[in-house]
Amino acid sequence: MSDKSIFERFSDWATKFTGSSYAFIGATLIVIIWAVSGPVFNYSETWQLVINTGTTIITFLMVFLIQKAQNKDSKAIQIKLNELLAANEKASNRIVDIEDLTEKELDQLHCYYEKLADFAEKDEDIHTSHSIDAAQRNQDYKHDYFKRKHEEWLQKKQQKNESV
Repeated sequence: MSDKSIFERFSDWATKFTGSSYAFIGATLIVIIWAVSGPVFNYSETWQLVINTGTTIITFLMVFLIQKAQNKDSKAIQIKLNELLAANEKASNRIVDIEDLTEKELDQLHCYYEKLADFAEKDEDIHTSHSIDAAQRNQDYKHDYFKRKHEEWLQKKQQKNESV
């Protein structure tokens, strides 16, 4: 038997049902019955209140049901994508769990990948790979190169000061 709680089983059923043709037909029939019953209740405020209250309550509950289903689907998709990243030797493992980054960090990554796309368009060899790891190695190289050049400049400046 499944480890799912009663709530989990109910929400799975409710998500599937409310997204079905039967639910749409049922909701349509309720509205038609309500509209047809208008003359019987003299289009009273109570008659209007019934549909307003009913739809408000259902809408309120559906927001949470839809969000729960969306969260579950999103988590499942993220796990599948993480597995694909982990299984691909050319993919960067740094991308696993990026959904936990801030919006600003995600925007920075997005800009980076736009630049990678530009690099890829310029390459004549379609098999060339550009990755975050390659970019990190390049960044580390540039940082080390700048640091070394800066140290050389400082040494020259110090030697010049000592000779004066």
